[in-house]
Amino acid sequence: MNSEATGKLQQALASPREIILVPHYNPDGDAIGACLGLCRYLGQSGHRARVLAPNDFPQFLKWMPGSEGVLIYDRNPETARKAVAEAELIFTLDFNALDRCGPLCQLLSEASATFVMIDHHQAPDGYAHIQYSDVRMSSTCEMVYNTIEALGGLDRIDAETASCLYAGMLTDTGSFKFASTTPRTMRVAADLMERGAPHTEIHRHIYDTNRPQRLQLLGCALSNLVILPEYRTAYITLSQDELDAHGFQKGDTEGFVNYGLSINNVVLAAIFIENREEGIVKISLRSQGDFSVNDMSRKHFSGGGHINAAGGRSEASLEDTAARFRAILPEYENQLQHA
Repeated sequence: MNSEATGKLQQALASPREIILVPHYNPDGDAIGACLGLCRYLGQSGHRARVLAPNDFPQFLKWMPGSEGVLIYDRNPETARKAVAEAELIFTLDFNALDRCGPLCQLLSEASATFVMIDHHQAPDGYAHIQYSDVRMSSTCEMVYNTIEALGGLDRIDAETASCLYAGMLTDTGSFKFASTTPRTMRVAADLMERGAPHTEIHRHIYDTNRPQRLQLLGCALSNLVILPEYRTAYITLSQDELDAHGFQKGDTEGFVNYGLSINNVVLAAIFIENREEGIVKISLRSQGDFSVNDMSRKHFSGGGHINAAGGRSEASLEDTAARFRAILPEYENQLQHA
């Protein structure tokens, strides 16, 4: 966080404020961890803060301290409207365009509060009055740690705050294996551990609490795996019927796309998941090396993200979406061969 943004934020927080913190639609570990961690810090600093999420988040993240107090917009729209109307500051965490918060977009666009963006995705919109945007960062949770440090508040990071931030860093770095993990990332993680984050317990909560149905759904996904060696690409499809047959719960498909990327000589992996209720196919893309799935997603699938991890959507059928993906691969053949 640069000195100008730090100064503006210090001024905005100089007296107790009504604050809401908002993650993106379908919040993941980094988004929820950043919101809960910063919310706790702000509360301990004398502010009245709460987290407002557009929709619910996965069960495997609900162990996080403070998660029981998250206000879910699509369950309590009137309470959410009141919270936004009363807010003096609105932190948007882990996204950089208001349309990434789904049904909350219109409500936030009409808010009179000062907006603070903390995010590490590419091409931020210009809605925030105070902006901390850095695509080089491993996670928004690492950026929240940096923000607290810039505010001189590291001594207020207790075990609960540390646990939320560590969890977000853990999930967004793929357990610290992605290229965005830097020596600084590891030093921040070590400091959070020293402040009380129980790293073994956090890992178990996130990765080792599988329901049998989730493992069976993984088996189904792997049976649908398609490998295209000529493009160094693999992809998975999951239909709504397959999700229903395995008792799908939010978060069950987290990490499935990485199985394709683990195949020898594959540098691009995708998963296409049908969502009949929303009338879309949700898309996750992952890559190795310098092949940008962010560029691919922005150009073809109304999405975006990072160089090696991005998301998107399609309003075509599951079969047509997969066919379109195959059809665009020749456009990227040279890049894929040299990634």
